[in-house]
Amino acid sequence: MASVAGPELVAAVSAAGGLGILGLGHLAPDEARARIRRVRELTDKPFGANLLLHSEVWPPIDTAAFPESVVRAVQTALNRFRERFDLAPTFARPVTRPDHVSAVIEVLLEERVPVFSVGLGNPPQGIVNRFHAQGAKVIAMVCTLEDARAVAESGVDAVIAQGYEAGGHRSTWVKRPTAQHAAIGTMALVPELVGALRVPVIAAGGIATGRGVLAALALGASGVLIGTRFVATRESAAPDFYKESLRTHGSDSTVLSDAYTGLYARVIRNAFTTEYAASQAPVLTGYVQASAVRDIVAAAAARRDSEHYAMWAGQGVGLIRDLPAAADVMAVLVREYTDAFANMERRLRG
Repeated sequence: MASVAGPELVAAVSAAGGLGILGLGHLAPDEARARIRRVRELTDKPFGANLLLHSEVWPPIDTAAFPESVVRAVQTALNRFRERFDLAPTFARPVTRPDHVSAVIEVLLEERVPVFSVGLGNPPQGIVNRFHAQGAKVIAMVCTLEDARAVAESGVDAVIAQGYEAGGHRSTWVKRPTAQHAAIGTMALVPELVGALRVPVIAAGGIATGRGVLAALALGASGVLIGTRFVATRESAAPDFYKESLRTHGSDSTVLSDAYTGLYARVIRNAFTTEYAASQAPVLTGYVQASAVRDIVAAAAARRDSEHYAMWAGQGVGLIRDLPAAADVMAVLVREYTDAFANMERRLRG
């Protein structure tokens, strides 16, 4: 969500009674600080900030580790897409990504961000303790019970159970052998974690309505994290054609793909994901693939081309049919939850 969860969306969600989470993955420290301060210009409500702590992102994987044959195979596959956008072909090795994570963590501490949200990683206990020392909370997203126990041992205040339905990257800090590993649905994962952990569990994945919120709480979750529904809002930084795709696609339109970043992520299926998979080309792991495809994604954005642009989305996309303000989404979620709860009570009473 780093590319779409900017200060405007975060502030709007927090002001409406939720907890907006600012995506800061891969940003330089100065830009991260500017976005944090922009949120505070827009609202005085609490908010969080998210970083990726994947083992190949922090520290970044050295691209010199990739065999030349792998780099050439990746670029050969990508050159077919470049040709469609009149981009120059290349067989060059992507540069190693900047190592910004540690410096941005210091920015979060200096700016006293109320909630540190961890994606794709297990935060070291020493860092968790530093946030706790200044009264901040730390939450971490996981896809399996094994990983949930690990982050709980690190001292996090809550664990986000990311079901298989969720959009964006799978929250594991080591890439699994296939997309079918760490692939547990929300309805199975949430009660498993609730029964095994002493810290609160927050449900994520496929939740886009108040009925989904009620279902998650019935499974034992203490709260929910909603992503895709808020991408399709006026305050989201997503391009308009991306938002329109969310409004018009069904729940069967997504796929888990590593073609955009080298890590498995749920996106709307398009020509790029389908053709890259069919090419059987390898990927450059550790988010290095994102550097290799950057020119293609940028060209697709410029042409409003949804068949090549990365559109992160969960299976709840089929429940989205409008593009309202974030505050309106919050109000609808509460109303739907209240109505669903009352309806459930009536059914229980017979």
